[in-house]
Amino acid sequence: MRVLWLCNIMLPAYAKPHGIECSVREGWLSGCLSRVIQGKDTDEAITLGVCFPAAGEIAVSKEAIDGITYYGFSEDLEHPEVYDETLENRFHEILDVFKPDIVHIFGTEFPHALAMLKSFGTPSRTLLGIQGICSVIADEYMAGLPGAVQRSATFRDILKKDSLLQQQEKYRLRAEHEKEAIRLTGNITGRTAFDRQETAKINPDARYFSMNETMRPCFYEGHWDEKEAEPHSIFLSQGDYPLKGFHFVLEALPGLIEKYPDAHLYVAGNNIIGKGKSRYPYFLRASAYAKYIKKLIRRGKLKSFVTMTGSLDDLQMKERFLKSSIFLCPSVLENSPNSLGEAMLLGVPAVAAKVGGIPDMLTDKRDGVLFEKGNPEELKKAILQIWDEPVIAAVYGDNAREHARITHDADANYERLMEIYRTIDEGK
Repeated sequence: MRVLWLCNIMLPAYAKPHGIECSVREGWLSGCLSRVIQGKDTDEAITLGVCFPAAGEIAVSKEAIDGITYYGFSEDLEHPEVYDETLENRFHEILDVFKPDIVHIFGTEFPHALAMLKSFGTPSRTLLGIQGICSVIADEYMAGLPGAVQRSATFRDILKKDSLLQQQEKYRLRAEHEKEAIRLTGNITGRTAFDRQETAKINPDARYFSMNETMRPCFYEGHWDEKEAEPHSIFLSQGDYPLKGFHFVLEALPGLIEKYPDAHLYVAGNNIIGKGKSRYPYFLRASAYAKYIKKLIRRGKLKSFVTMTGSLDDLQMKERFLKSSIFLCPSVLENSPNSLGEAMLLGVPAVAAKVGGIPDMLTDKRDGVLFEKGNPEELKKAILQIWDEPVIAAVYGDNAREHARITHDADANYERLMEIYRTIDEGK
């Protein structure tokens, strides 16, 4: 069986031999890839090709490493709302050479997914993996921001044509490409009742295969211990755009500090309120959302209670998880956030908004605490449930760890993927 993967990023298995920096967020893909390599001499072996976005000569390259053939292609990832028909030409070249039995596309957020579906033109042998759902993201994007903030635009926003309203519109454009891609596939893989329901609205005829994801390897080792954690510390894995709900946390934080004066919030990812690593002055790179976040921090006198960690690699993320008393996911929409899965694997007490696919990952009052989205008061109460009852919090963490080790079992997930491939290949 010949299977061609279409990925959003360059995989470490290609990048490291070439001395290229690469993302560390795709533990699922690397885990599957290593198992394909390990099984290449067995009866279950598949012949695998991998397509990935690249620049320069790599964008037109073909190279075999450890029995896997890699193909680069060029795409403007800075403007994923723009469809580039030239992608189809490159994919035709790759398809003509590799001649796959199955094309497996990971994610629908970028134009290359639609381009590959158009180029391959065989819905019954195409498998489309769902990450998020752009149309629902567009609808939820503003996350309850005041109207004046939604309409505002900074120098940076005007220069980059990237105001909040423009960001939302870009998601609407991406959603149209995504809908067309979903309509063109015959097979879909997802993980939650949410993504199954949303894709069925678009293409009720596509076969849906449930398949969980495997997390990055380091999160399968280690166990959260309250004694090792910083008391009353909250970890938020991302907060650089409204959907992630950073503003709701800042609205809840004064009430938490009132009861627990040592409370502290750590936020990973792009540092939107400080110098970070940028060479540009803050006023030139501040977005409207960043200005609103800074306003909330000033209004609540929260500067000494909030730390922006900047981007963290997998080991740094793990360290931050284990040092925190709570992992918080306040997003107004998520399908199955990897950060929540990683926190659960480590047994970190978790609090999350009851949105999208999160209830499929975390059972309320057993694995952690869920709260109504966009409600700072409910968010505060959920966190206080953890802090007020540390024994129960530890039980939640243990339950979450047990649950996540089933959901994210690497062997089971790989076997499920091979089962799906066999089903498609045999035309069942």
